[in-house]
Amino acid sequence: MIHTIIEPFRIKAVEPIRMSTRPEREGWLKAAKLNVFLLPAEHVLLDFLTDSGTGAMSARQWGALMEGDESYAGSQSFFRLEAVLKDLTGYQYVIPTHQGRAAERIFFSVATKKGDLVPNNTHFDTTRANLEYQGAEAVDLVIPEGLQPRTIHPFKGNIDLARVEDLLKREAHRIPFGMMTLTNNSGGGQPVSLANLRGYRELLNRYGKPLILDVCRYAENSMFIKLREEGQQDRSVKAIAQEIFSLADGCMMSAKKDGMVNIGGFLALNDARWVEAAKTLLILTEGFPTYGGLAGRDLEALAVGMEEGLDEDYLRYRLRTAEYMGEKLKAGNVAIVEPTGGHAVYLDAKDFLPHLGPGQYPAWSLANALYLEAGIRGVEIGSVMFGKRLEDGTETYSAMELVRLAFPRRMYTQSHFDYAAEAICELKARSHEVKGVKMVKQAKYLRHFTAEFEWT
Repeated sequence: MIHTIIEPFRIKAVEPIRMSTRPEREGWLKAAKLNVFLLPAEHVLLDFLTDSGTGAMSARQWGALMEGDESYAGSQSFFRLEAVLKDLTGYQYVIPTHQGRAAERIFFSVATKKGDLVPNNTHFDTTRANLEYQGAEAVDLVIPEGLQPRTIHPFKGNIDLARVEDLLKREAHRIPFGMMTLTNNSGGGQPVSLANLRGYRELLNRYGKPLILDVCRYAENSMFIKLREEGQQDRSVKAIAQEIFSLADGCMMSAKKDGMVNIGGFLALNDARWVEAAKTLLILTEGFPTYGGLAGRDLEALAVGMEEGLDEDYLRYRLRTAEYMGEKLKAGNVAIVEPTGGHAVYLDAKDFLPHLGPGQYPAWSLANALYLEAGIRGVEIGSVMFGKRLEDGTETYSAMELVRLAFPRRMYTQSHFDYAAEAICELKARSHEVKGVKMVKQAKYLRHFTAEFEWT
């Protein structure tokens, strides 16, 4: 029996990537103010910054682009996408947006107010920022295991139902709805179980609160359920996904992840009370409700991508890629978030760089060191992304200091991952040489995108 899981696709077009020298990378990183977000992409060898919109589209998707109806109003491409999404989610209203953060901004603008609390397993960066922009508070209630990188648990993305119940008892009047992020990106791409989602739904029902899902990686989460949750092995991934959607009242999606496209997102709802206001804001800032900031060709590609993202051969390969990378890193004594998630491997920077204190931003320092070592660009998920500088000049720090290596879909091959694992393991052997950084400039919101640093 053959156990190797191969890429379930053939390569039809290639794009060259350029090898660079360490002196070149040192100069480029200095010019970017020690912020890998500010590097030109041509100066990156393997780009694991994000899996959002960075993957390769399929031949079927490229063919669908030619069928795009670019009518301003009533585009047939929208109705094709709407049919796919209604079949999958069961939600009555579909509102397209140019990407996920637009869906977040629109929904939070019409559904939250200053002083509100929104519980979630863990809010990701744009979700948190859009809530805070409205004056609401993002409350993270992931289970304790979700904050313990080496603890093995099949569903570390689960929300802590006891803490949810306590919050509802105390603050239900301030909670407009509950949220759940699938998979839990900030905690290592960890999945949520159906049992946990059902329990959360039941708690919210007791207090008359809707449930809204962030479903950027719903297909990966559904595949984890099929593989790990008792009684789910004989179900199709699509059937599991449909049950997930049925437990909620609506969802937001950056379709640049499991939608398999380079641009696009949507807001889907059952509750009409939010829809009219949301569409009004959509028209004001995104576009007419039948295109929502997207070209017709993008709507067509997304309709196909939402179907292809549920392919079980692809999903097995996708999850196995992260698992394979994790195995090679652990063999090289590199600590990661375990078990591996669906879309990325997360390096534990506290373990990797024990000589750096929180004020030296170890995960940010590790991301810079990895670029200098091998031209690999990852992203810090730690105290730069989630910490804050308070008015008195002190800092708050994140519980975990992680570097996420997020894998673009259908883009890199096994040799790329072998190279990356080898480079990381070699860097680990000299980790004591890695210097910390200090932040010298930051923005009020989402500071990690543009912050500037110096070596300490």
